[in-house]
Amino acid sequence: MHSEITTFAVLHQLIDSENGARFIMSKTLTNRKDDYAQWYNDIILKGGLADYSAVKGCMVIKPHGYALWEYMRDELDKRFKETGHQNAYFPLFIPKSFLSKEAAHVEGFAKECAVVTHYRLKNDPNGGGVIVDPDAKLEEELIVRPTSETIIWNTYKDWIQSYRDLPLLINQWANVVRWEMRTRLFLRTTEFLWQEGHTAHATKEEAIEETKKMLDVYATFAEEFMAMPVVRGVKTANERFAGAEDTYCIEALMQDGKALQAGTSHFLGQNFAKAFDVTFRDKENNLDHVWATSWGVSTRLVGALVMAHSDDEGLVLPPKLAPLQVVIIPIFNKDADTRTKIDNIAADIMATFKQAGIRAKYDNDDNTRPGFKFAEYELKGVPVRITLGARDIESNIAEVARRDTKEKASYQLDGIADKIPQLLANIQSNMYNTALKFRADNTREVNSWEEFVKTLDETPGFISAHWDGTPETEEKIKELTKATIRCIPLNNKQEDGKCVLTGNASKERVLFARAY
Repeated sequence: MHSEITTFAVLHQLIDSENGARFIMSKTLTNRKDDYAQWYNDIILKGGLADYSAVKGCMVIKPHGYALWEYMRDELDKRFKETGHQNAYFPLFIPKSFLSKEAAHVEGFAKECAVVTHYRLKNDPNGGGVIVDPDAKLEEELIVRPTSETIIWNTYKDWIQSYRDLPLLINQWANVVRWEMRTRLFLRTTEFLWQEGHTAHATKEEAIEETKKMLDVYATFAEEFMAMPVVRGVKTANERFAGAEDTYCIEALMQDGKALQAGTSHFLGQNFAKAFDVTFRDKENNLDHVWATSWGVSTRLVGALVMAHSDDEGLVLPPKLAPLQVVIIPIFNKDADTRTKIDNIAADIMATFKQAGIRAKYDNDDNTRPGFKFAEYELKGVPVRITLGARDIESNIAEVARRDTKEKASYQLDGIADKIPQLLANIQSNMYNTALKFRADNTREVNSWEEFVKTLDETPGFISAHWDGTPETEEKIKELTKATIRCIPLNNKQEDGKCVLTGNASKERVLFARAY
């Protein structure tokens, strides 16, 4: 009996301490080094970002995860509009015949399409609930959009007649469906949220300029807001978007050494314009097909954010995207006057934060002990935590902890709210620099097949190696190692070399990696 009481007393003290609460909470998360895939799932589920749904392959995005997507969406939307684009919305359903008009496009998406064949249910006469009404078959099946090029270009045919209608710069925020056999929360789901830009231009040069411009918008957003360094590059013919002449991409490196394609921008040439007969008359009254682009990012960025920065205690969020940037946690004693003083100080700080546009919360919930609050907000990735206790206010200080480094410091209460914006900026910068150093430390040049395989297996990351430029060699490397050419970096250094697999001549290195 005495042993049980002692154990309970020790456990009670452990739970009420910050380290104890973190210890107990951390036991719910898998260690990254033990099982990276399970760690990722733990972060998503226990960090409150998403949950599994009753529909196989689909997920429920919870408020914390959706708030992240909203901040991403709003910032990108602002950047799209600053570059002259407007938002529109196109139908979820696409007539099956539309996908047959561009051969490469339909081949690229045929195996991923969800098909609507009927438009009505009816009661089962045998009492089995409802059944598909066999008399309600559609004359032409509808495809749930895997991407919207076909329905949009069929519409553009009516919108464009003259050079005066160009450029046409349209973006759509929507959901798409691509039937996936192997899914992973945020990274690959049957239904996901995204944006897709679709633009039409009078010349090839304008369209290529647009393609590169939007790639730069994505790259700048990833680096400045997600604190995630990316490599700008162009895909090989094997890896480019179905129906595109060139696909540009940004590639990021995750903490397990795998690459993740974080955004793409496609130069479509005149392929879709010809397929849907979208023509215009130029200034000389000559008739020509328009030149096209498309570009997009998706909720996969939330997964990228998790894998680029988080640790074994939970999410680590860059301040610019964190739904909650600062949390203030009081530590009350039994003295009512002290509680009132802490509440008043917190109210003043919160008012200053609100004026400065800082997203903050004062968590004075009496039903949860401070130690558990510490662990919970650490799990959810809140960049800054401020602790206010009786001794703190007597000394006119507060303890400030930063999530990225777990460092703590004492700040004078006078003017504390004015110092937090700079701290948030420092955290944002440090997270980017940490990720940049990780990428640099895990990008290696190799010059032989033996070195290629050894590096890929023992020290995963980006491999910079020569390739002979043939699709056959690219496919063979993928078959042997599961590594793909992530991109040919833009402004790539030209140098003579030999392909790591075939030994044939090569003029430049490309980036290989295993990838999500």
